[in-house]
Amino acid sequence: MWSRRNYISHALQRRATLEALRRPALSLDAPEACDADPLLVSSALHHGELADTPCPICERQHLITLNYTFGDQLGMYSGRIKSTEELEEMENNVGEFTVRVVEVCPDCRWNHLIETYTLGDGRKRRRPRREETVEDIYG
Repeated sequence: MWSRRNYISHALQRRATLEALRRPALSLDAPEACDADPLLVSSALHHGELADTPCPICERQHLITLNYTFGDQLGMYSGRIKSTEELEEMENNVGEFTVRVVEVCPDCRWNHLIETYTLGDGRKRRRPRREETVEDIYG
């Protein structure tokens, strides 16, 4: 992605969490670390992309990544999950938005924020027009 900037890797925090799981003296149990919300697991199964690495907890090859997009210029579409192909298309059509990449294992419910970065061509654009939803129509 040509416009990626403000990149923040959360690898050190992830490594510290995994180290706390492996050392009993650091007082972190697997149920505390593997606490993915059922909606997050469902989103991963239906909208995520399979990661290249195995799960660090259960070591199965079912680790999934999700790309959450946030930004003022996205309007009501902020907070949605996008594929890598959609991100590449959006960076040419949206001035600026933030992507948060989360890894989720649906088997053991491990989840962690991996990285955060900004995409977009930097030009200020208006928000998309708000479309009526079912709640607007039927109350």
